[in-house]
Amino acid sequence: MRQSQAVRHTALIEGFPEYVTHEARASEVRLYEVGVIPGLLQTSEYATALEADTVRREAITPEQAEERVGLVTTRQAALKRSPSPLIFAVLDEGCIRRPMGTRAVMDEQFTRLLEFAEQPNTVLQVAPFAMGARRPFNLPVTVLTMPDRSLMSYAESAHRGHLERESTFVLPILTAYHQLQAEALSQAESVAMIEQVRKGTP
Repeated sequence: MRQSQAVRHTALIEGFPEYVTHEARASEVRLYEVGVIPGLLQTSEYATALEADTVRREAITPEQAEERVGLVTTRQAALKRSPSPLIFAVLDEGCIRRPMGTRAVMDEQFTRLLEFAEQPNTVLQVAPFAMGARRPFNLPVTVLTMPDRSLMSYAESAHRGHLERESTFVLPILTAYHQLQAEALSQAESVAMIEQVRKGTP
């Protein structure tokens, strides 16, 4: 699937296809996700289980679900380049505690997260429920640093996404992201939590 095809995907949330083209070129990606494992870290089986439920609710067609799963793979492949982009991922605790698909699917997904944490160009952190009001974001957000060091952010609600290029608006989001990282569990603590949840996966 080519990147240009993503723009025509009717199953994608408004604003997302444009974001994907920038993500593929970014030198640094900072992401925060709530409730589900972020696409860049999903296994294809996890992505398939996630979209299967969306089809069950008749929100999208099986063909659109297939397109979404394919785009997950495309996005991940685009980040496997040299030099490698730096990827900072902060996952709300709900991301790892919410079962998706079978136990085997979750076990493989946890393996993917642990492998991601071991890479030299990545940082993985969990924002625990205990952070409470100290969590600066209530919705998923991503901040991209482009090769020319310009910044852009992407945030979405249930129906649309917004790509922001104006630094006046992006810088406060970046500041809040740094505060999130400072309050979240360290990578070592996050890995330990993921392993603990993995042992108790229903």
